[in-house]
Amino acid sequence: MNATKGTSTEVPQRGQPRNAAATAALTKYDRWARLPIILSAILPLIIVPTPGNWVGVLVGVVSWLVFAVDFFVHQRLIVNYLGTKVGKFDLTIVVLTAPWFLLSGVHGAGFVVVLRLARLTRLLIATKGVRRLFARLGRVAIVAAAVLFVGAAMAYYAEHPTNPEFATFGDAIWWAVVTLTTVGYGDIVPITTAGRIDGTAIMFMGVALLGLLAGSLASFFGLQPQQADNGSDASNEAVLAELARLRAEVKELGDLRQQLGALTRHLTAGDGPTPGPGSE
Repeated sequence: MNATKGTSTEVPQRGQPRNAAATAALTKYDRWARLPIILSAILPLIIVPTPGNWVGVLVGVVSWLVFAVDFFVHQRLIVNYLGTKVGKFDLTIVVLTAPWFLLSGVHGAGFVVVLRLARLTRLLIATKGVRRLFARLGRVAIVAAAVLFVGAAMAYYAEHPTNPEFATFGDAIWWAVVTLTTVGYGDIVPITTAGRIDGTAIMFMGVALLGLLAGSLASFFGLQPQQADNGSDASNEAVLAELARLRAEVKELGDLRQQLGALTRHLTAGDGPTPGPGSE
């Protein structure tokens, strides 16, 4: 029995964008919301929202609104977002960090601070761009620390015997930090050839590291085009969804071709009336 099949498409799984349009909208939103979410996670830890401090109250309310909007956007664009662990975590933060401090008699200083710290955890767990940024910054920090300590050690052993400004290894560390960051206070200066060569190498490394840092921040905030190998997972999911839809259409066309072939053979044989849909 041959039956015409309807158009079939793969249903997005839980935690995936609802469709290609939702994927594009989510990618655009995540790029736009990076800076507001970071500021909303950090500023309330610096400017504590307390009654009577209108700046703190404004920061507390606006930062909560940013996280609330972020939750509702993901809930609307992602299938069963609330059913995922990240969705439940987001909702918990939104509810518990609401501006309850505006209500008289409601306090909770220590507990609320811990909850605000949980917003930083949310950045690392749910924001892929932030995870990539911290991974890059971590690699830059490792290289910078290595250059700092190796350069300080070389300068100390070259300068300490003849230069009173390098009296301790701490002085060498201070000089390496000032040189690596290209600040150059000039309070400690190498006088030996080896120390000056060491200082020159640290300067060049400092310029290179600052360039990597600036490039990472520019890429994170969308100030420069993304490279091809840094494509978002959302874009990949959109491509996979489109391929699944095309496979379903090809299969449907194959079924239709088989039905037309059977109908052609029947008409050629001339064996009675044309079979209707679903008849054998």
